[in-house]
Amino acid sequence: MNLVMIGTGYVGLTTGVGFASLGVAVACVDVDEAKIARLDRGEVPFFEPGLGEAMKSAQESGNILFTTDLKNVIGGADVVAIAVGTPPKITGEADLTALFAVADQVGAYLDHEAVIVVKSTVPVGTNRRVLERVRVAMTNAGQGELTSLIRVVSVPEFLREGTALQDFLHPDRVVIGADDEVASRIVDRLHEGIVAPRVCTTIESAEMIKYAANAFLATKISFINEIANLAERVGADVRDVAHGIGLDKRIGKHFLQAGIGYGGSCFPKDVSALEQISGANGYTFKLLSAVIEVNNRQRERFFKKIIQELGSLKGRRIAVWGLAFKDQTDDIRESAGIDIAQRLHASGADLAVYDPQAMDNARRVLSDHVEFAPTAIDAASGADALVVLTQWPEFREVSFQTLREAMVDPWIFDGRNCLADLDLAKYGFKYQGVGLGKYEC
Repeated sequence: MNLVMIGTGYVGLTTGVGFASLGVAVACVDVDEAKIARLDRGEVPFFEPGLGEAMKSAQESGNILFTTDLKNVIGGADVVAIAVGTPPKITGEADLTALFAVADQVGAYLDHEAVIVVKSTVPVGTNRRVLERVRVAMTNAGQGELTSLIRVVSVPEFLREGTALQDFLHPDRVVIGADDEVASRIVDRLHEGIVAPRVCTTIESAEMIKYAANAFLATKISFINEIANLAERVGADVRDVAHGIGLDKRIGKHFLQAGIGYGGSCFPKDVSALEQISGANGYTFKLLSAVIEVNNRQRERFFKKIIQELGSLKGRRIAVWGLAFKDQTDDIRESAGIDIAQRLHASGADLAVYDPQAMDNARRVLSDHVEFAPTAIDAASGADALVVLTQWPEFREVSFQTLREAMVDPWIFDGRNCLADLDLAKYGFKYQGVGLGKYEC
């Protein structure tokens, strides 16, 4: 089977490489010539564990190629997959400009029977609009008699940055939203080699599954953060509470880590988009409004905790560990770490930051006056306080005796509770996490 994958971001590239590793012939297409040149050289343009090695292997086997020329590769495609960005507009709704532009281009070039797979996260009803645009473009290109042979299938992705390739190869489920059995069988065959339940639904249900999944996970995060805030007032430890409720199989242990809230390219965008979809269809989704409010407020609460303990930050050296929205990625989109770092700098702090992977991306958004340190210890050298904002495993492996000797004042504010079990008091640190006992802020 031949697959054309349009878009080489996190989803498109990982999915393309994943299918190539399963023996599918994949052509990855992107309009960015510089990115395609890098990929052709075997360079992954973002940090994702294991992806580079898998891509090089696929290149060596001849199962994957990279090009900017869609017209040249679409002729042999059994399946054309679209994985372009759908960023949020200022209103919260998904911007479908890039998606529709690709649909128009696909239709202009397509001259044979094919299945269009939409991997991009899109509002309910979008797949049908994509199909209509492809058919209109085909008709305009003189291929009107073939339009009935074009089918669209919604196959939402559930990839987590940091484990994306493993998530593709070993997913919890493969969702296939199609109107007819022929299209569903083609997409099912495309996924041969992936052992996971197939959830075959209507197109609309598949579109909704993606939004519902991310909204539910975001809700769990906001819920445990509210519990953490209450735990501080009553003297409970949110880690014990999360463990206690997570053992209940109806609840589960995942996404119950209290901290400074969710970020990244999916949760903020998808929760806002689902809220907007609800409003556009005459329904007020009150729970989503609360989830968004809690997440935004969680960052503010943590920042206020720092101010409450330290007072004025003007002229004080503050070290920040972690800028990516989560560990095992260099992605800083909607990062709580970036947000809090910017608040610290705006309050007059002399900021020194360190992240194992996200430094280059962070330089594009943080002030030129921020110091980018080569190591975690260097960032903390001479600091009045250390603020931990991403849960990188290496932060637990530093010499805390060396860290204490490097710092002027031994304050650690841990927005991810990733150092909470290390008994930092024995090194002389004053430690504040999230939801770890009596505290009122």
